[in-house]
Amino acid sequence: MVPAAAAIVALAVGELDHPATALRPLAAPIGFLLVAVPLAALLDDIGFFDAASAAFARGTHLVLGLWVLGAVVTTTLNLDAAVVLLTPLYVRIARRRGLDPLALAFQPVLLSCLASSALPVSNLTNLIAASAVHLDARDFLAHLALPSLVATVVGWFAYTWACRPGVPSSSADEPVARRPLVIGSVVVAAVVVGFVAGSAFGVPEWTVALVADVVLVAMTRRVPLRFVPWDTAVVAASLGVLAIGAASHVDLSSWFGGTGNVAFVRVAALGAVAANVVNNLPALLVALPHASGDNVWALLLGVNIGPLVLVTGSLAALLWQATLARLDVHVGAADFARVGTRVVLPSLLAAVATSLVLANVGAM
Repeated sequence: MVPAAAAIVALAVGELDHPATALRPLAAPIGFLLVAVPLAALLDDIGFFDAASAAFARGTHLVLGLWVLGAVVTTTLNLDAAVVLLTPLYVRIARRRGLDPLALAFQPVLLSCLASSALPVSNLTNLIAASAVHLDARDFLAHLALPSLVATVVGWFAYTWACRPGVPSSSADEPVARRPLVIGSVVVAAVVVGFVAGSAFGVPEWTVALVADVVLVAMTRRVPLRFVPWDTAVVAASLGVLAIGAASHVDLSSWFGGTGNVAFVRVAALGAVAANVVNNLPALLVALPHASGDNVWALLLGVNIGPLVLVTGSLAALLWQATLARLDVHVGAADFARVGTRVVLPSLLAAVATSLVLANVGAM
């Protein structure tokens, strides 16, 4: 996959009049991806995720606690990191506690869409939009934090209906390892503060994550090179370059333009459909130049929450499917579509409705 994607990048760049200009919007977002996944791997090394899962998932609230943990990790550390590191953890917990491994493993991939809109770092699409339209963490918190929270809450009820995870057959509470929980919590809190405060001083998100990487490397004396997602970065670059090249030849202003509530709903719906059909990254890159004002937020809701019908709709879902295969847990396209459709429809509707309320109240 990587050699083919690299070849596509080379061919696409060769066809562009200004390849450096085309690649510039992808540089910082992909740079963040390359340092964010190792950051999560380093946190896993010190035992943070095991400790956090034990703290969040006490007693009979195991499944709900893991849902909350997945939402927090997705929002603060990036959806790809959450999928890569939480999926194996959740499968281990399910097998240990007598739950269906696939039902519990669905949580990270669902939350990679539902909980990935509140901060620029939560999703590669957010970082690209932030770079292209000059948005910072405060803008995302003001416009998408509440819709993302609503989508996550509604998604919880839809998930329990679609997957029926059940209750653990073993009720023994696991002891919480305090030291890794405290260290990891301090690092995560510092990173989030750095993301929000750094945007006010022009400090890019990848720099904040890299500093956290250096601190944790010094603590663990380990450099997690095998967790650097080179393959995902190359695929993202290939899709991005192709989309940027295609965007210069199409005019989608009538689809993604306009103002008002109807236009907002239309843009969100089109973003969700396009994300499932062609993948959310190229869908964003093609549509973003034609969206303005509140339609940018509508587009992000669509491409972030929407790609849960087809497993090819997002890079995170492809990573999740590959991770499950290594764990001997298999999911077909029909099962993914069945669960994803039942979760995405009410969650996206609730998020869009919440965003419209925020926009209309702000306009008063």
